[in-house]
Amino acid sequence: MAAFLKGLSEAGYVDGENVVVEYRWADGQNDRLPGILAELIHKQVAVIAATSTPAALAAKAATTTIPIVLEMGGDPVQLGLVASLDHPGGNVTGVTQLAVGLSPKRLQLLHELLPRVRIMAFLVHPDDPFIAESQSREVLSAARDLGLELHVLNASSVSDLHAVFAKLTEIRAGGLVVGGSVFFASHSEQLAALAVQYAIPAIYASRPFAPAGGLMSYGSSITESYRLVGVYTGRVLKGDKPADLPVQRATKVDLIINLKTAKTLGITVPNTLIGRADELIE
Repeated sequence: MAAFLKGLSEAGYVDGENVVVEYRWADGQNDRLPGILAELIHKQVAVIAATSTPAALAAKAATTTIPIVLEMGGDPVQLGLVASLDHPGGNVTGVTQLAVGLSPKRLQLLHELLPRVRIMAFLVHPDDPFIAESQSREVLSAARDLGLELHVLNASSVSDLHAVFAKLTEIRAGGLVVGGSVFFASHSEQLAALAVQYAIPAIYASRPFAPAGGLMSYGSSITESYRLVGVYTGRVLKGDKPADLPVQRATKVDLIINLKTAKTLGITVPNTLIGRADELIE
């Protein structure tokens, strides 16, 4: 949110001074989104910033007139949110991390770190089916290419997370790839703690996991995406039409390795990975 407000200020707007930001949270409960959007539409907000795939889809279904600035990891063209990235058309534009294509790379990085491990797991959030299904297909394909046995596991609540790590022990998984999800991002510290508790080397989708104690993260910069959403929200407030604003793609991808966690897990990180890391946590 700090990054969003920074982008908004770059466009000339400061919350509480010349614009009022109405914050609404679904807390990962997608069935709440239609009610939230109905309330915002009733308030006649000038623009809706929807920062997840379910939120963007719900906003698109709720209004064809109020401008929508989205932030998501999937492909908004494939999901029918915009006509094309360069020429969105309609009332929707925003930023995409196109994070689905990064999931196989995370599996490859974990395999490079743990070349002797043959059983891996992939954790997805089933309440975001568009991302979960796409990510699962790609990671399963990458696992076949690498000759790995991959188990796809689901978690949509805190209690599910504990069950997942118990399952990892049961199937003797030697590594875990955590899919991109707002729910997982909001429980980064708990996920990292469970991975260390169960001695499961894991790689995550976004940077906050690694400082929280996770072994590795590889993905787009969430803060940069949110800053761009703030900038676009400000431009729409100034009168720019979403149809004329190309959907931006967050292209910066960072590899972060927590060497302290690696040591705790008894893992020696090869120099080839250390040399490619954008940040090392010691």
